[in-house]
Amino acid sequence: MPDKIVGRNSVLELLRSGNRAIEQILIAQGKVDPRIQQVISIAKKKGIRCDFAPRSELDRIEANVPHQGIIAFVGPKIYTDVKTLIKGVQDSDHPALLIMLDGIQDPRNLGAIIRTADAVNADGIIIPKHKAAGVTTAADKTSAGSSEYIPIAQVTNLAQTIDILKAAGIWVIGTDGEGPMRYTQVDFNMPICLVLGSEGEGLRRLVKEKCDLLVHLPMYGHVPSLNVSVAAGVLLYEVIRQRCNE
Repeated sequence: MPDKIVGRNSVLELLRSGNRAIEQILIAQGKVDPRIQQVISIAKKKGIRCDFAPRSELDRIEANVPHQGIIAFVGPKIYTDVKTLIKGVQDSDHPALLIMLDGIQDPRNLGAIIRTADAVNADGIIIPKHKAAGVTTAADKTSAGSSEYIPIAQVTNLAQTIDILKAAGIWVIGTDGEGPMRYTQVDFNMPICLVLGSEGEGLRRLVKEKCDLLVHLPMYGHVPSLNVSVAAGVLLYEVIRQRCNE
């Protein structure tokens, strides 16, 4: 069964990127807004089939994620290899900026992190193959199509992957509420991989022990932690602030 990409922005970026084979685009009958008109125009030029159906049919096909009147049926998501990801950052003209996610379960949090990672032009994201969200329909929708641009690697063992990153000269910086350093005290002008833990448990013990540094975001209110996608945004923009001297 093909994967589904839903939403006007996500389908538009899917077409623009050209990274995945598109079998069909299904559009709700009725008034067509300008972005869907763009989708139809690009699809026609690429020879991709567009069909119209009652909105109730789209609701039946995708009941869990708001489809905004458009669904694309695509081939499976192609994840990159970690070694390929590392080679790409080693060949780059700027210090590496990678993100590793340890057991993020909510695909919407994953999608939000992907969107921010793309906004800061991060080099890639590393996620576990098991017991964690992958790039599902919900994750892609939340990413607003950003998942079509940023390389994402799935790995079987994060701890071993950290060893590979370190051997490649990449500093691994984990986030932890008890981390000894405030996030603004770290010099991010070096090749780095930021590691963020799951929504409830944080970083697992072995992953935490493998990190070169542990940092915390200060909390002044009543709730002791931030949503992981918000924490990722704070950290990523601190990296950009330092690197751009802004």
